[in-house]
Amino acid sequence: METTTATTALRQRLGGFLRAYREFLSPGDVGLPHTPRRRAKGLRREEVAALSGVSVAWYTWIEQGRVDTSRQVLDSVARALRLDEAAHRHALALAGFAPAAEGPTTSYDPNLRAVLDGWPDSPALLLGPALDILAWNRAYAAVWPDPDDLPEDRRNLLLLLVGDAPHQRVLPDWEPVAMDLHRHFRTRADRRPEAEDLGRLAGRLDSVRPDLADWWTCRSVGDFAPRTVELTPGGEGTPRAYGMTLLLAPRPQDAAVLVQTPVLSPPTGPPSPDAPASGAPRP
Repeated sequence: METTTATTALRQRLGGFLRAYREFLSPGDVGLPHTPRRRAKGLRREEVAALSGVSVAWYTWIEQGRVDTSRQVLDSVARALRLDEAAHRHALALAGFAPAAEGPTTSYDPNLRAVLDGWPDSPALLLGPALDILAWNRAYAAVWPDPDDLPEDRRNLLLLLVGDAPHQRVLPDWEPVAMDLHRHFRTRADRRPEAEDLGRLAGRLDSVRPDLADWWTCRSVGDFAPRTVELTPGGEGTPRAYGMTLLLAPRPQDAAVLVQTPVLSPPTGPPSPDAPASGAPRP
């Protein structure tokens, strides 16, 4: 592989990613004894090397971003570090064992606009690779602050969730959603170190919420998990339950559609005359 600035950056990110997981593990997690005089944070490099079946020097060079490595070696390291499926895929992508990502773009398939409008009761928006808001439907603007009222450079869902009070009033329990969106973003950003839009968002997050530095330096990655959230339309009134799902979109690369579907409430009227009384046996 020809060494380029992007290749070097990917190696360094892979090294930092593996180091973070190594420091997170304790000897007991991998069946090693813990000694009272132990000072190392997490596992030592030589312990990971032994568990992976590679030399200490080679594993050290991997963490330092100095060498390329084979998929077989990386699979062994992943097993040694107890990486879950998402983290393993991420490590492989950083090592180049994944299709190359396309360059940044703000264009999107116009058919996606029809998809968004096809959900008249479900707030939905199209997010770019850096979670910029590219398009939205009327239902979204009826529940959330209308992106049309924001300058284009502020139309970023993650920045708005962590730093904008009106958005936090719509979703008071915004932290789990924002953290999961950041994990989703980080998965893509680490694979594309040359992408200016992704790198720029990382800097803006630290500037807007320096108190969340632990979030921004976290190496955790993963896909956004579907969930049920309580949204307060317009930031006032009665909260309502919505199912929130992130759907991957074909264009631009790493774009996604965030759709929030109202959760139907169970019937609250009087019981049917044919329904058995509470506690009564059913036929």
